[in-house]
Amino acid sequence: MAEAKIIPFMRIRVPMAVFSLIVVLIGLVSIVTKGLNLGLDFTGGTSVELAYVKPVEQAQVQEALEKAGIKDTVVQHVGTASHVLIRMPPQEKAGGEIGQRVLQAAQFDSQNKATLRQVDSVGSQVGSELYAQSLIALGLSLFLMMVYVAFRFRFKFAVGAVTSLIHDTLFVVGIFSIMGWPFDLTVLAAVLALIGYSINDTIVVFDRIRENFRKLRRADTIEILDISLTETLRRTIMTVATVVVVVVALLFLGGPALYWFSVAMLLGLFAGTYSSIYIATTYALAMGLNKEDFMIMPKSEFVEEDVVDVDEVKP
Repeated sequence: MAEAKIIPFMRIRVPMAVFSLIVVLIGLVSIVTKGLNLGLDFTGGTSVELAYVKPVEQAQVQEALEKAGIKDTVVQHVGTASHVLIRMPPQEKAGGEIGQRVLQAAQFDSQNKATLRQVDSVGSQVGSELYAQSLIALGLSLFLMMVYVAFRFRFKFAVGAVTSLIHDTLFVVGIFSIMGWPFDLTVLAAVLALIGYSINDTIVVFDRIRENFRKLRRADTIEILDISLTETLRRTIMTVATVVVVVVALLFLGGPALYWFSVAMLLGLFAGTYSSIYIATTYALAMGLNKEDFMIMPKSEFVEEDVVDVDEVKP
């Protein structure tokens, strides 16, 4: 490793920390003042499932519904291209009436008849309970991540890891709030998936840092952190590139149902990679990370006792 070029990541840790703080504060202010554009999963609404004789395009169904005056709908395929699920905000009419209205509006092709399969309604109270449970799940996952990292490494690392996860979450949610993009269960699923991805990347970095602290005895703390981050950089780039290819494919080919999930994943991949370097590691350093944290102390039975002169024990 001595012949390889070491990237001085820690040299700009202070400016990057300030940048992260500004971005997170802007997102947090937007969340508090503007709020999120919550989807039907959290606000409540009605879903109507239709079955067509032949495959149908989502855009055709949505256009037909808008012409009939049914606005703010989300159309997605269910199982096959001939079955569609239409989700809309809470309606004044009862479930059966709105189902028949949607069915009539969706009959845009006389050669491709649609039949009504199912109508479901989610009240606003149920949506609010689901939103509260989602926040609890998010908080519980962060707490359990901190417990795991504290047990696996040191508490200094645990606090840094959870700080980076909170940074990633606020980064993604803050952008959705600022831009006014819809925030539904698919986006929440992306956030939870990103927490798992980010902590995995962080643990890889932490494991290399611990290994180098024990191996490179003469290097100082900053140098060991730079070496460890440089050694894991190639693995990080390859992992991120692989996931980005899949997410981009979902973004362009997954349809409306997976569009915002893919957007949240792309934002989170950038934030997670960045935070593993400049949030988790920098915070551990700020808490006083040093070689003593990783020194292997000898067991008590192997500790040398006071040396006794041989001549003193001779008769």
